[in-house]
Amino acid sequence: PAYRQQFIEAIVDLMQQMHPQSRNIDDYRDRLWKHVFRIAKYELDVTPPNGKKPRPEDSKKRPDRVAYPVMEAKYRHYGHNVQQLIKKALSMPEGPKRDGFVAVIGSYMKLAYRTWNKEHYVSDDVIKGDLETLSNGLLSLDDSTSIDNLSGANRRRKRPASPRDRDGRDNRDNRDNRDNRDRDRDGGGGRNSDKPRRSYRRKK
Repeated sequence: PAYRQQFIEAIVDLMQQMHPQSRNIDDYRDRLWKHVFRIAKYELDVTPPNGKKPRPEDSKKRPDRVAYPVMEAKYRHYGHNVQQLIKKALSMPEGPKRDGFVAVIGSYMKLAYRTWNKEHYVSDDVIKGDLETLSNGLLSLDDSTSIDNLSGANRRRKRPASPRDRDGRDNRDNRDNRDNRDRDRDGGGGRNSDKPRRSYRRKK
């Protein structure tokens, strides 16, 4: 039995050498022991380092199914982020801030719809109806609200000039002023212009 144990351990070492890049993976050596038992049809009379002999029924176990967010196929084009935004809006207290956030959701939904189907026109009424359906009637936009105006206002909003941009303009202006002063001092030739050299003749 001792010789058999050493022999199987040598086989596991050899299997590990075939994939050295995986040796730092957690429980990788335990996996190799399971592979050895499975190759031998679980007829080995040896003990793995963890003391647990793999059994045939262990290999038949399936991992638990991962829960996936459920969304009706009709609204799948909006994406999972819309569901998260709606949940966020429902958790907010009623007021102007929540109303503004709901308007942003409607604008995002229309953008997602256009991205999904660029050739099909979608009206604001469709977006408003889908928003109410996805929120179970808890969120809504006023009939007078124009989603296109909301998205257009965001696009027209200009970014203010940063201090770095202003500093860059100031530095360029200062350089231009220095160049002008140098040009005036040199008689219009600029600071890099070649001045005419005066020649002298030696008297005989």
